[in-house]
Amino acid sequence: MSSYVISEQYGAIGYLTLDRPKQRNPLSVAMMTEFAAALRALAQQPDVSVIVVRAQGPVFSAGHDLREMVDRTLDEEREVFRVCTDMMEAVQAIRQPVIASVQGPAVAAGCQLVATCDLAIASSNAVFGTPGVKIGLFCSTPMVAVSRAIGRKRALQLLLTGVPIDAATAADWGLINEVVAPEALAARTTEVAESIAAASSSTLAIGKQAFYRQIDLPQAAAYVEMSEVMATNAVTCDAQEGMSAFVQKREPVWQGR
Repeated sequence: MSSYVISEQYGAIGYLTLDRPKQRNPLSVAMMTEFAAALRALAQQPDVSVIVVRAQGPVFSAGHDLREMVDRTLDEEREVFRVCTDMMEAVQAIRQPVIASVQGPAVAAGCQLVATCDLAIASSNAVFGTPGVKIGLFCSTPMVAVSRAIGRKRALQLLLTGVPIDAATAADWGLINEVVAPEALAARTTEVAESIAAASSSTLAIGKQAFYRQIDLPQAAAYVEMSEVMATNAVTCDAQEGMSAFVQKREPVWQGR
């Protein structure tokens, strides 16, 4: 157990839990540094196929720790956002799919973290917002992830008004995948994680990395690159095993874990 983040593994599922509930799980430099290190450490475990990000207490994350951002030099402010960017990029760079399990409000950089995760499941208690405009600090780095998840008009609504949205709206907008009752959040997150973990871990890694490479390419370039990815995927041992198992009507036995 660490000071800011709890790292655990149960079977093929790794869990990272933000553990500063009394402070509303602020993404301080220490929290973000520890989170990125713990995430990369879990990602190195060969038997971890999926990682779940969750939080202790009633709030998922209230965003950056503003106490670290008052009376600071420009270089000190730059360091906050360098560490934040490193953490967010690590989420999408690792081979395992990452699921946010959101039990309460996720705002500012907390909303950014949810938008950055590959999937997100939220309790009906959760709300999402980018309220920085209200305190004179526009949520410019959260904007990167949020705008890519929900598009320009909806992102600008969140960013310009600072007014949060409820979980049902977040699901409708595509910021999260689904909403469940608070008491069902843990079980539903585990169900989705186990469903993903049943696949070949090497195939999951190929697919996740390919997704982020192609998503911002022009369509023609994306087809060229993804055709090569799919061809090289097809000759891997797990793809050959999976296709053979399908033809033979049996369960596959994965080797790429």
